[in-house]
Amino acid sequence: MRRHIYALIDCASFYVSCERAFGATLQNKPTIVLSNNDGCIVALDGLAKQLGLKRGQPVFKQQAIIHKHQVQVFSSNYSLYQDMSSRVMAVLAEFSPLLEIYSIDEGWLDLTDVATDDLTELGQTIRARVLQYTGIPVRVAIAPTKCLTKIACELIKSDSRYGDVLDLTSFAPKQLDACAVYCNRGIERARKAENADRHRGITRQSS
Repeated sequence: MRRHIYALIDCASFYVSCERAFGATLQNKPTIVLSNNDGCIVALDGLAKQLGLKRGQPVFKQQAIIHKHQVQVFSSNYSLYQDMSSRVMAVLAEFSPLLEIYSIDEGWLDLTDVATDDLTELGQTIRARVLQYTGIPVRVAIAPTKCLTKIACELIKSDSRYGDVLDLTSFAPKQLDACAVYCNRGIERARKAENADRHRGITRQSS
């Protein structure tokens, strides 16, 4: 029986990336996106995180940081985000007819029947094409199960040496089993975090 191969494509700082796609001057500036009523931070980039800003913080309490560091602030524009998401997914569909849209900024490709000798190279090609056609940077996490692609994606976020692409299909079975255990624990933590966010009126997106 042929082993399945899945690729999780995760848009990096999606809401911020959408705003940057139409504002070249934002590329090297800390940027945040606010909730529907502009009450709290719902998305931010790495530069903003380095300043101590976090998702869920009331924006009025962070005015000193925002003004001191000239943080770029945007109100949520969900029609823009949905349009950009559709563009990203259309590009992904060019690589495999088996595309599962997981959220506005994530999707799985089933690469089981895609002819390639180098999955990492394919991942880099996917990443480059999405960026070229949409302006949205993505991470590509490849593994034999969807759960393991989530773990691969977290590894990518924590280590820049992966270059935003990681293939776990070459890992030994024991390594994959350890990843699966970690994945199940992570899913439970994520569910608790999402429930807490719902109570605060926050729509969660990936980092």
